[in-house]
Amino acid sequence: QVQLVESGGGLVQAGGSLRLSCAASGSIFSGNGMGWYRQAPGKQRELVAQIFNSGFTNYAASVKGRFTTSRDNAKNTLYLQMNSLKPEDTGVYFCYITVYWGQGIQVTVSS
Repeated sequence: QVQLVESGGGLVQAGGSLRLSCAASGSIFSGNGMGWYRQAPGKQRELVAQIFNSGFTNYAASVKGRFTTSRDNAKNTLYLQMNSLKPEDTGVYFCYITVYWGQGIQVTVSS
């Protein structure tokens, strides 16, 4: 059974940092294409960051230079380091690995 379990969300002041983790069970971590989406209240889900087996990464323009996604293959874990957080980064963050999704975790940035 495949499971993605997210952790690391919470409440932080603007300018602060958080690191999200997405731990995967099952043999899916070798699959290509993983990353993060987020959904703010009343808005559509949007892509935040992607990472591929080649090491190539892709970021939304709004987070480039502030967020970094990485993977630890030995731990089957995907990370999203978020620095210089802004109130507009508030939302529910979802990790995905190929076609599998995490349950979502709340990130709230206060001004």
